[in-house]
Amino acid sequence: MFTLKALSRDSIAGALAKAERYRLLNEPAAAESICRDILEIDSGNHDALVCLVLALSDQIAQDKKAWQNGLAGADKLTNPYERAYYSGIVWERRAKALFHEGQQGRQHSIYEWVTRAMDCFEEAEKVRPAGNDDAVLRWNTCARFLNGNPQLAPRVQEIPDAILSE
Repeated sequence: MFTLKALSRDSIAGALAKAERYRLLNEPAAAESICRDILEIDSGNHDALVCLVLALSDQIAQDKKAWQNGLAGADKLTNPYERAYYSGIVWERRAKALFHEGQQGRQHSIYEWVTRAMDCFEEAEKVRPAGNDDAVLRWNTCARFLNGNPQLAPRVQEIPDAILSE
């Protein structure tokens, strides 16, 4: 087993820029690793935590536990808007990853996860900073996704017929 090397505090800004670059290059595992290195020496680094949540959400299609880790990271955000907004992104990406797997019989789960994301975006919208409509844009994206995929629907609870006896 290898012992990880610690970053110097002076390198945090450059490391964070690299993490963001790796996300843009579609290398979220590298971005995640860098964010974890930053958080190891500066546990309260807001930008590293946000980048970590996004890097984890980028990996949901390949790593089934990434969504749980992404939600756990979003829960650590202290700003209520960001906590709701980034939680919504994690739920949305989880749903879309499952959708792109193309497995039959998962339509209800996908629908439920997208609507959970929409609930998060609505929560974020209520406490958003002035002039910030990011949560509205994400909610609309989810709505268009569901509108364009009518096979995705909520579960229907079947109510059993009453037993009529004398």
